[in-house]
Amino acid sequence: MIEKVNPSHPDKVADRIAGAIVDLAYKKTDNPKIAVEVLIGHGNCHIIAETNATFSHDEVCKIVKRIINTEKTWINLKIVPQDEHLAENQAEEIRCGDNGIFKGVPVSKEEEKLSGFIRALYTELPTDGKFIYDEQTQTFIACQSNTNGYDLEQMIKFNIKGVQKVIVNPLGEWTGGTNVDTGATNRKLGSDMGRAVTGGGLHGKDLSKADVAVNIVCHMVAQETGQEVEALCAIGDESVEFRQKSDSHFSMPYARVVERARDYIRATGGFEKLAEWGLF
Repeated sequence: MIEKVNPSHPDKVADRIAGAIVDLAYKKTDNPKIAVEVLIGHGNCHIIAETNATFSHDEVCKIVKRIINTEKTWINLKIVPQDEHLAENQAEEIRCGDNGIFKGVPVSKEEEKLSGFIRALYTELPTDGKFIYDEQTQTFIACQSNTNGYDLEQMIKFNIKGVQKVIVNPLGEWTGGTNVDTGATNRKLGSDMGRAVTGGGLHGKDLSKADVAVNIVCHMVAQETGQEVEALCAIGDESVEFRQKSDSHFSMPYARVVERARDYIRATGGFEKLAEWGLF
């Protein structure tokens, strides 16, 4: 089964806000330390940012209002410094900033097809949407707000070859968005990472955090080799061990992991752009 949500889903809105704040931190300093959590919904947006970067309440408010496109949101922002002991871990050189286990999986043709269709659909229908495709039964379930169900069903049948059953908005029409549902950071990791596995969230953190850098590199290695790859690391590690199904093992200096992830983020367009669709 494959799940995918679009950038207007409330959880993705939270991820995008967190990503945009990380982008802001990188504009302030080359290698910021930051972790952001966002909870948004029903006219409220709560943000906690642990960071060594300096930015203003107004700068964050502009990000929130741009992404949710409304002036009627109360923003509660809490900015606190990073724990001094964790900060010391990164003071001399680039080391792993978090514990975690990770698994990268090659993206299947079905996942590519589903993601490509939903991305294209979003250019025409940029409203809250979530989708599931069951490859075994060839059933496509689409929950798309503010849309004509019949037209969407025909579009799916035309674009997703082999689909046997299409279910559109099983509970009927709905308006969607953050005034209908709440959104929280890193709550849609299945949509972001497919069949991959992570010990932490992909969004709202700088590249020193393994949740970001090691997840991205596992994904990259899996696509490059066509094999599943697992990794593990702990706070303070100077290298990461990667293991593949073929029983091949290799280590990568954590500084190199960070640089590979940085290149991926730059190619994607930034942390906010990564948050829109995830890794596939």
